Amino acid sequence: MSDKVKVTIDGILVNVPADFTVLQAAQLAGVDIPTLCYHPDLRNSGNCRVCIVEIEGMPTFQPSCAFKVWDGIKVKTNTPELRKARKMVVELIASRHNTDCLRCDSNLNCELQKLQDKVNLKEIRFEVQPDFDHPMDGSLIVQRDPSKCVNCGRCIRMCNEIQTVNALEWAGRGYHKMAMTTMEKPLAETSCISCGQCINVCPVGALTERDDTEVAWSFIDDPEIHTVVQTAPAIRAGLGEACGLEQGHLSAGKMFAAIKKVGFDKAMDTDFTADLTILEEGTEFLGRVTRAIKDGAKDVAFPMLTSCSPGWINFIETFYPELLPNLSTCKSPQQMFGALAKTYYAEKAGIDPSKIKVISMMPCTAKKLECERPEMVSSGYQDVDVVLTTREFAKMIKAANIDFDKLAEIKPDDPMGISTGAADIFANTGGVMEAALRTVYELVTGDPLTLNFTPVRGLKGIKEADVTITKTAPGYEFLKGVTVKVAVASSTGLARKLLDAVKAGEKTYHFVEVMCCPGGCIGGGGQAKPTSWEIKAKRAAAIYKEDESRELRKSHDSPAVAQIYKEFLGKPNSHKAHHLLHTHYHSKAHLLK
Repeated sequence: MSDKVKVTIDGILVNVPADFTVLQAAQLAGVDIPTLCYHPDLRNSGNCRVCIVEIEGMPTFQPSCAFKVWDGIKVKTNTPELRKARKMVVELIASRHNTDCLRCDSNLNCELQKLQDKVNLKEIRFEVQPDFDHPMDGSLIVQRDPSKCVNCGRCIRMCNEIQTVNALEWAGRGYHKMAMTTMEKPLAETSCISCGQCINVCPVGALTERDDTEVAWSFIDDPEIHTVVQTAPAIRAGLGEACGLEQGHLSAGKMFAAIKKVGFDKAMDTDFTADLTILEEGTEFLGRVTRAIKDGAKDVAFPMLTSCSPGWINFIETFYPELLPNLSTCKSPQQMFGALAKTYYAEKAGIDPSKIKVISMMPCTAKKLECERPEMVSSGYQDVDVVLTTREFAKMIKAANIDFDKLAEIKPDDPMGISTGAADIFANTGGVMEAALRTVYELVTGDPLTLNFTPVRGLKGIKEADVTITKTAPGYEFLKGVTVKVAVASSTGLARKLLDAVKAGEKTYHFVEVMCCPGGCIGGGGQAKPTSWEIKAKRAAAIYKEDESRELRKSHDSPAVAQIYKEFLGKPNSHKAHHLLHTHYHSKAHLLK
């Protein structure tokens, strides 16, 4: 039996895989079918009926996103009856929607607005009845406005099927059916991990992050405050896109220029502390390996789990608190930067740390929650004062009347602006693992690892690799012949699958990288919208391109890292380093009750 079938769409004959939907076949044929509940990264649900088509031999219209093709099927997408029906569907959806567009975060980037324009909907004949019975739910981070919800179900599918967090569900029946929080609790009281993936797939403005741009503006406008900005690795492959440039545009130099142009005092780079993380985390890992293999300790928690992703930290605290000892004690690069900005940088610059405000530019909504954790005050102050997502900083650039594309590129400020390609790839899933292996392997063997360690690359699925030590440097002879087993997962759904396999004894690893968001930080909950696997692939390619263009590609080769250990920290995992750069985590299992 052939795996291809012949499909005719609006008179266009195409050969498509036998398991394709009508919508996929239409896309291959170059025929546009409007959609709303459909998202390329999610399971098809077919519940909005915007994508209806006429199929020869079928008595009723069918949802193209969920209807499978067969050999010889004939489809029409543009008949008078279809146009009328589709317009009615959009009108009914709009009648339940709060149309206060000018005050909506998704204004001009709203799929419902675009649909209304596409079907030429000029008026709504039905009484507009948005849901005001459920007031806007403002958790610490994720904001819900039910009056704008179009019941597409994307957020539920993302939260439950991809992230497996189950903080959202359907409530009510019939006309009163709506997307709601679990048991209709305030979102902050559910198992929500603040990953923001629901925001990324929301087609309208029903889900947004807390807007902290006015806080950032207040810091800029206060002459007594010295503002220090740090930028996460993924921002350079997302900010240009949020400012209207092509997807995956690499814009590090313009990004730093925009920070200065907006009015911040210093533009520095989280890449600096990403490199520092590798030294701290790598040393911690070698310490665990030494205790287990050389000293024969039986209480060493393996696999060691990375701790860079705050959404992942929220997930393990909530769903797997028994594995908290496995987490690296390292803070995320964001929090390391904040602690050092108010100690090391303050001392070098001669500035009172109480006058310094650290502003993070992050692709991540969970970073907003991370900076407010009560333990993140090792500098003597709140280490990071405010976090802005990629989208929020793009708003500030727009408000300042800056043409991002015309900015001349500049370099970040010293002393916390120098970094390596190993830090850049933190943006991609597998990047932390690859950066760690580049350093740890060379430290243990005396030989460099292949710089492009492809076994841990790739956006989808769980990646596994074995690294066998065949040669050792002095002091590491006990590791000769040892095979280190590593794994990489992005999305908390895949993390759950991996952790369950470890707990069941089905898998054994020494070191595991987990990133909360599918694809890693390039697909973070605060990145430019829309986001899909195709778009994430372009961003990831840009990040790898940046890494390969660097003169320095290994964290331990960074002169800035060497300098801070010499001048301030002493050595990796020193007492001072532990105080400023490491932390601990707590069970949140009570949120599941």
